[in-house]
Amino acid sequence: MIRRSLFLDFDHEQWGRLRADTPLTLNDADLDRIRGLNESVSLPEVVDIYLPLSRLLNLHVAASQELYAATSTFLGHPESVRVPYIIGVAGSVAVGKSTTARLLRELLARWPNSPRVDLIPTDGFLLANATLAARGLMRRKGFPESYDARGLLAFVADLKAGRGGVQSPVYSHENYDILPDTFITLGAPDIVIIEGLNVLQTRTDPDAPQIFISDYFDFSIYVDADADDLERWYLERFLTLQRTAFRDPAAYFHRYAHLSEPEARRVAAEIWAEINAPNLRDNILPTRERADLILEKGGDHSIRRVRLRKR
Repeated sequence: MIRRSLFLDFDHEQWGRLRADTPLTLNDADLDRIRGLNESVSLPEVVDIYLPLSRLLNLHVAASQELYAATSTFLGHPESVRVPYIIGVAGSVAVGKSTTARLLRELLARWPNSPRVDLIPTDGFLLANATLAARGLMRRKGFPESYDARGLLAFVADLKAGRGGVQSPVYSHENYDILPDTFITLGAPDIVIIEGLNVLQTRTDPDAPQIFISDYFDFSIYVDADADDLERWYLERFLTLQRTAFRDPAAYFHRYAHLSEPEARRVAAEIWAEINAPNLRDNILPTRERADLILEKGGDHSIRRVRLRKR
């Protein structure tokens, strides 16, 4: 039996041709600010991969706005509140999804119509450490059960209802915890990018909400890479942080700052094997095929293939 793919596959060159005449609006300084730790995205890759993607998304946003206007006219209230176009960005720890989300925010905001684009990491909806500890979930941080799923769902639902002043909690990677009484407040964005490990996750728990945040997405992206590459990138990032951010005495992981390199590698490998790898295998990777577009990375972090869902 022939299995038909749900996706159209493009190699680097084929996808790059879809850029058309989309101008490059970023420079090296912009890219230095956007690029994540130990990542090597370059301006040529922005031209070949991210400009075609921003063009595709800009076309989708325009079409979505026209459809919404048509529906409002049909319902007899053409002055309805305008709702934001929501893009979900998913993928493993260390895959570079945050860099992808930041790049898209910059590129989409620089289109001639200058849309307002906000970026919300779902880290802000992790349960506070005190709650995780009370529930025995500190070693499950990043797993679906470690999030305030109802709070995140309500946040996205409020966005799609066109409500102003919607707030997201803020997570500190330095403190490894939610910052109390600290929020990101969204005004009236045209586009919202929601980035996180489990944004395409569905739950099989019958007591959990049967509506998922991905139900509110207009477009979703999964950043993909081989598990061995992901582990290597995680170890490299851990070692870099050990020499930098972990040196701060106030940092949650300061206790790792003075480890020898072999000891640091061992600790990082244990964290990957006990937490990140199982979460990837059991929760994150199974959501990949639910995405509208998959960015497939090679071992050097570059995008080697783009897979676009057939519509």
